[in-house]
Amino acid sequence: MGESGENIKLSFMFIGEYKHNLDDKGRLAIPAKFRNDLAKGAVVTRGLDNCLFLYTASEWEKLAEKLASLPISQSDSRAFARLMLAGAMDVSVDKQGRVVLPEYLRQFANFKKTVVVAGLYSRLELWDESVWEDYKSKTESESTQIAERMAELGI
Repeated sequence: MGESGENIKLSFMFIGEYKHNLDDKGRLAIPAKFRNDLAKGAVVTRGLDNCLFLYTASEWEKLAEKLASLPISQSDSRAFARLMLAGAMDVSVDKQGRVVLPEYLRQFANFKKTVVVAGLYSRLELWDESVWEDYKSKTESESTQIAERMAELGI
């Protein structure tokens, strides 16, 4: 409850790890708890570490504005903006709660059959299951060193 007694609705928050199969048409079921947040539109694009990033339309707009404002005189800025913006595609959640992932993005992420949908607060990451398991194992084995580096950032 807020100070005046009204309920405060928190904005969306994507958390958790879910596994869903891709069908033959490249459709992926989105976990039910995330569908309402994506119902007003979503954007999928190339991510980092061989995954895809899935944003709500409003979160994508914020990110796209930041990317568009990067200095075009710096090659890293141009490269990152191209990776994210040129690879992006509008998607919508159908009546069965699925999104169609374009072929070029499925190839980029090396999707086979099972896709892990990982919630990372303001975005979803979509991973091929075997790539995710490898990444997760490596990260878990390095968790102490990662935590120490995060402490340097004030986390």
